Amino acid sequence: MKIIIAGAGAVGTHLARLLGQEQHDITLMDADKDRFSSLRENTELLTIEGRCTSLKDLENANINKADLFIAVTPEESQNITACMLANKLGAKKTLARIDNYEYLLPKNKEFFESLGIHSMIYPEMVAAKEIALALKKPWTRVWWELANGAVILSGAKVRNNAPIANKHLYEIPQSNKLFHLVAIKRDNFTLIPKGNDKILHNDLVYFITLHTHLDKLPEIFGKVSFEAKNIMIMGGSRIALRTVQFLPKSMNIKIIEQSRERAELLFEKVPSNVTIFIGDGRDGELLQSEGIKDMDAFLALTGNSEANVLACLAAKQYGVKKTIAEVENNDYISMAEKLDIGAVINKKMIAASKIYELLLKADASNIKNLNFANANVGEVVAKPNSLVTKKLIKNLNLPPNITFGALIRNDVPILVEGETQIEAYDKVVVIFLNNTLKSIEKLFN
Repeated sequence: MKIIIAGAGAVGTHLARLLGQEQHDITLMDADKDRFSSLRENTELLTIEGRCTSLKDLENANINKADLFIAVTPEESQNITACMLANKLGAKKTLARIDNYEYLLPKNKEFFESLGIHSMIYPEMVAAKEIALALKKPWTRVWWELANGAVILSGAKVRNNAPIANKHLYEIPQSNKLFHLVAIKRDNFTLIPKGNDKILHNDLVYFITLHTHLDKLPEIFGKVSFEAKNIMIMGGSRIALRTVQFLPKSMNIKIIEQSRERAELLFEKVPSNVTIFIGDGRDGELLQSEGIKDMDAFLALTGNSEANVLACLAAKQYGVKKTIAEVENNDYISMAEKLDIGAVINKKMIAASKIYELLLKADASNIKNLNFANANVGEVVAKPNSLVTKKLIKNLNLPPNITFGALIRNDVPILVEGETQIEAYDKVVVIFLNNTLKSIEKLFN
């Protein structure tokens, strides 16, 4: 697939690296050639100096041969214009990064498609949705609902007191199966586990379960289930605003924002259960006076990654059980994980997961990039006579970087095992590491 990415900023370069792993023909264009310096080690990536709203520059990038054109510059209007031009010049599909929620309303979908804009991504809104889901079951690191909530993908850090800690997968009882372990993140390495793999203390494990089993799982991972009722947010960013709009009205939410002007703007837009304070969220006295010790969750959502990490560390010291930090600086991501500050939100990863939706052709209705784990999960429909329907799962000889977690058959969710036989039109929850999209297409098409 030939893909042209306009915008060599943080989002564009991250996407170029990620999509390049799938052996696509990637061209990255930007008006500032200095932005390409960080990509010099990637000799297979073509870079073109040019403006994405210039007809001449788009033609020089061979836009007429593009299967997908992605505009992710910081300017929404530029992205919209670029996609319109790209489509008129021959690009088959386009995707624009936007900042306006109104554009995503279903009633406007047909209008934008008529302009040549086939998909749009609003990273801040998607991040807000992820935060709202994470607070739904705050003992987890990841929370994603499949099959209308019947199947759950979740992740949790394994504590020393967990019954599964220091055990091989084959040692975990399979009778009355409550979950299916699908990936393990250990330090900076992710593996799709097999029976001989061992679960260690501090592993971040991803698992598939059914909604009916949820109440039994926290103890297995050494956790205690609790409800997040009192929330404190540092930073009145767009992500913060969208987050409070997605959260239940029953929550008691406090936002601490340094700018009076921004605080006044937020006051006009937030729900009635949100209180806004003007001040520095790193001020310990302010945090204590506003009841940080009584908070169930603390969200650090400023534009400063370092400040967000440090603030979450401080919140942990005050006894807050759930912390979430927005970390856009890649240099701080591994540090944040090692410091055990809780969940991390990164818009670049979110944008990448949305792009994958366009790339997976095997009828994937939903696909997600597991943040920082170099892994993805998707719902893929098995076509009649496809390879995946011809043998039991244990006899499929799946590539080592692919596993199945569950399937939905006639609206009934089922956790899969080696003896499971996938049937035509089953919707299968597939977990896979990067570089394996083509293998999935061969299995399911």
